Amino acid sequence: MELLIANLSLGFGVAFTPINLLYAFIGCVLGTLIGVLPGIGPVATIAMLLPATYALPPVSALIMLAGIYYGAQYGGSTTAILVNLPGESSSVVTCIDGYQMARKGRAGPALAAAGIGSFFAGCVGTLILAAFAPPLTELAFKFGPAEYFALMVLGLIGAVVLASGSLLKAIGMIVLGLLLGLIGTDVNSGVARFSFDIPELTDGLGFVVIAMGVFGYGEIISNLAKPEDDREVFTAKVTGLFPTKDDFKKMAPAVLRGTMLGSSLGILPGGGALLSAFAAYALEKKIGTKPGEIPFGQGNIRGIAAPESANNAGSQTSFIPLLTLGIPPNAVMALMVGAMTIHNIQPGPQVMTSNPELFWGLIASMWIGNAMLVILNLPLIGIWIKLLTVPYRFLFPAIVLFCAIGVFSTNNNTWDVWMVGLFGVVGYVFVKLGCEPAPLLLGFILGPMMEENLRRALLLSRGDWSVFVTRPLSASLLAAGVFLLVIVLLPSIKNKREEAFVED
Repeated sequence: MELLIANLSLGFGVAFTPINLLYAFIGCVLGTLIGVLPGIGPVATIAMLLPATYALPPVSALIMLAGIYYGAQYGGSTTAILVNLPGESSSVVTCIDGYQMARKGRAGPALAAAGIGSFFAGCVGTLILAAFAPPLTELAFKFGPAEYFALMVLGLIGAVVLASGSLLKAIGMIVLGLLLGLIGTDVNSGVARFSFDIPELTDGLGFVVIAMGVFGYGEIISNLAKPEDDREVFTAKVTGLFPTKDDFKKMAPAVLRGTMLGSSLGILPGGGALLSAFAAYALEKKIGTKPGEIPFGQGNIRGIAAPESANNAGSQTSFIPLLTLGIPPNAVMALMVGAMTIHNIQPGPQVMTSNPELFWGLIASMWIGNAMLVILNLPLIGIWIKLLTVPYRFLFPAIVLFCAIGVFSTNNNTWDVWMVGLFGVVGYVFVKLGCEPAPLLLGFILGPMMEENLRRALLLSRGDWSVFVTRPLSASLLAAGVFLLVIVLLPSIKNKREEAFVED
């Protein structure tokens, strides 16, 4: 306990410096802005802003990117409630009851429920991160190549199991990600492979290029494909922000349940905020309504408080596997790996020992960021809603231009700009086919790491494959992966899983 307090005081010392406070604030404002504007999620934004973090100190860069991530979770709920537009994918569930409350003239309490739930869950998630990270880091030092390989296999299976939509499509996306990760130079022999004699491909495909193309441009094209009427905005008036005593009574247990569920699901590979929000809403519906309570889907405050708490708790605890094991559990954390690599920081257990200022500074900044978000969001709702009246035809060219400038500035070559355009079209095709692009990014990030650890383990065991099942840690991780696969393929679970991801 004393050690935790000492570590946190070091973290707050780092986070409370004027420059880091400024970047936490910039991250929160940008995140909220991104959450409010439909069609640009945190993945696209962080991908767009990665080049901008080159010039920043590593701690400030990560604090700002983390602020964007959990800021977008907040901002997404504002538009979901007021205009029935989920600015962010994890806010899809909030639309269901939030918008109905707004139509009944109760937009204020709905927004307050989302804000209070998010703040509470964010604080709890950060506490869990601070408490669990050190023991997990100790465990991570016991990992060898075989264990890392098994852990990544478990991560990819988790991403398949927890991806929304068809299992087959999720597997296809992961395999495609793994294949794209193979392009470039062979780790052991130094020979270029799958580069088709194109010199620009000898270093492999850029992570920022794929992320920005599939998520940023792909989203933009699919939004432009919708008729203009679908983008028209009906704005609800916000009056009286404070929930009633009765609202608080219904909200409190839902917030607690959402927080606990989100915190545990955030740690899982492939989990994070989106799954947490869906699961929390499903749980509240299972619990059912009391006599006289508004049914779900018609403006029940629990349908806002639970998913909003869950998505914020999930977004905080998804930093645990990233900071302790160096493995990104979802697409946003994969971008964080990109940001750390840009600053020559190897994500994994050594971050805490070799870079304690970065590790604890980032954790402390999350508390400060969560407090900033409550102050930013509730009083300034009017301003955020004004943003939605900006016509799409002005918004999109600006985003496309900034993306192109950002990508060009990373390597100063036009090849990357063309590749982003190409992956934008690919991203749009994925949207049309109903494929979730997040597993693709995870496969792309984990593929080269898996290959390296697989080859290292086989080198050390002189080509003996049994090394993966004779070492207790790697055997138990692989067993957990097989167990997950078996469970998800059982017919009863399969049907349940399909139901869980269908919104009413």
